[in-house]
Amino acid sequence: MENGAELIDALNQLAKEKGIDKEIILEAIETSLVSACKKNFGQMQNVKVVIDRTTGAVYAALQKDVVEEIEDEETQITLEEAKEINPNYQIGDIVDFDVTLKDFGRISAQTAKQVVVQKIREAERELLFDEYVSKEREIMTGIVQRRERKNVIVQLGKTDAVMPPQEQVPNEEYFPNQRIRVYVCDVKQTTKGPQINISRAHPEIVRRLFEQEVPEVKEGLVEIKSISREPGSRTKIAVLSTREHIDPIGACVGQSGVRVNVVVEELNGEKIDVIAWSPDPRKYISSALSPSKVSAVWVDDEEQSAKVIVPDNQLSLAIGREGQNVRLAAKLTGWKIDIKSESQAKETDLYDIILEAAEKERELGYNKYEEEFERQYREMYEQPTTDIETSEYTDSEYYDDDYYDDEYDDYDDEYYDEEYSDYEDDGYYDEAVGNEETNAE
Repeated sequence: MENGAELIDALNQLAKEKGIDKEIILEAIETSLVSACKKNFGQMQNVKVVIDRTTGAVYAALQKDVVEEIEDEETQITLEEAKEINPNYQIGDIVDFDVTLKDFGRISAQTAKQVVVQKIREAERELLFDEYVSKEREIMTGIVQRRERKNVIVQLGKTDAVMPPQEQVPNEEYFPNQRIRVYVCDVKQTTKGPQINISRAHPEIVRRLFEQEVPEVKEGLVEIKSISREPGSRTKIAVLSTREHIDPIGACVGQSGVRVNVVVEELNGEKIDVIAWSPDPRKYISSALSPSKVSAVWVDDEEQSAKVIVPDNQLSLAIGREGQNVRLAAKLTGWKIDIKSESQAKETDLYDIILEAAEKERELGYNKYEEEFERQYREMYEQPTTDIETSEYTDSEYYDDDYYDDEYDDYDDEYYDEEYSDYEDDGYYDEAVGNEETNAE
């Protein structure tokens, strides 16, 4: 083929523009020329096409097998005929017959073009898929394009992603050309290219945002142990320090709340409570119910349930608006929680049981949960541990006082009526931890 050098130059430019390996394009052209040859000389023919990678010269040939007796004249040749071409041919060899490509007709040329275009498209789809599949479970920035039915279409670089209704935050509005950060849930390969599903409601978007804003989380010095979230309203995260000298809550909150506020702003004002994770479920549950104060906690390890006593004036705060605070605490800890006020507890045997259990533990002089945790901690990090208590930030800087204002102090009002008086019967289902129900009373 003439102008081979121009062909190589054109392929180099095309490969650069499309971001495709030149070898893929050359193989596509070779495949297309094979299809064109078969279209021109017959489908049963064995065709070989090779393009010189340096000069661009094209070599095409029809191939026939050397046999003793011919059964198919299009694909076979006798040994006698083969020896007339070259005396060295033996039974089983392949004889090449040169083909002049300029003899191709219009249909053959069109077939070759279609094959090349198809191969290039397939290569582009594969490249896109490889690029975005590596972004799974990460955060990306995109631009809202449009709405299709209830889905939001967001442009992520070279392709579009879909945010279905269940992955959208209820109180957020999405409008064209809006720049948003989204969590990539999964990437699937389809005949039309990669299908990318994204989310603004997924709990893991909170983890990724903290990793970007808090160096200690990114470096693994502070670990986010658990997340419970009601998108657009409130999130609780439990954190643990893997180094003795680092306060996990202080690291996540930042000076004057600067770090956590960046995450809050990205989530359009969603409230975030940062609490200290503890191996002792009693301490953990007590912290998870912040900002309310807890008088005592009694746990049943087998049932994964907890009885919690709070001061009378803290009951509505512990339960939260429409039960949100205790619901999030249950999701966070993975324990079924039943809350009573001190006056309610004293009317039952629960109060005496909890006091007796606390007294017995003081007599033993150790905590079985903390003892086991210290052993695991030493194995993981090979260094001594200290008790991790909830920091001073727990009850102040990053909690929204306006949310838990005076109107909720009276637990006999509209936020704690008969509908919520018996949580043990209604309960809350926690899909994240697989608990059957979460009780609060």
